[in-house]
Amino acid sequence: MIAIIDYGAGNMKSLQFALNRKGLECCVTTEKKQILNSTAMILPGVGAFQDAMTTLKQKDLINTIKDETTKGKPLLGICLGMQLFYETSEEDGEWEGFGLLKGKVSRINYTVKVPHIGWNTLHMQRSSSICQNIPNNAFVYYVHSYAVKEYAYNSLVASTAYGGTIPAIVQQDHIIGMQFHPEKSGNVGLQLLANFGEMIS
Repeated sequence: MIAIIDYGAGNMKSLQFALNRKGLECCVTTEKKQILNSTAMILPGVGAFQDAMTTLKQKDLINTIKDETTKGKPLLGICLGMQLFYETSEEDGEWEGFGLLKGKVSRINYTVKVPHIGWNTLHMQRSSSICQNIPNNAFVYYVHSYAVKEYAYNSLVASTAYGGTIPAIVQQDHIIGMQFHPEKSGNVGLQLLANFGEMIS
């Protein structure tokens, strides 16, 4: 069972539907017991960094997620969920994230239209089982105004170009982040979710 952690981010039903389409059992939850008993966790992503961290703190889930990740439980972050992995974000101030990965979240380059909305490519930077059967330069769907910067380059699996290089997929062992929305990315997104399912099976 994959625990989709509910912090009021919205869009979780479409993620749940996409996972079910690939035969992956999942539940949307804030219950610690379900998270502890899950085989993997997903932090979905719509909303603001501060609001997400505040809600997770109010629900007393931050340490639970960090502890389970430290024990080796797979964790997938989607869009904002991926950004929460990092040390800090400058979205509407300076806010502390989970600190699971080194790096900070900053606004996308001011030379391009923000937010970055729509289809853009995945430029593969290194091989990973999460990208099995995904061709280089495949298109996926992005919706975001902030992106990860000053990250560890060896965690970068795929990038996209929008006002500079933006990490699109990152991975450090069992921690995986996707800056785009796989549940909105057609067959490519479904394949990525299926690959995640293979990794945790």
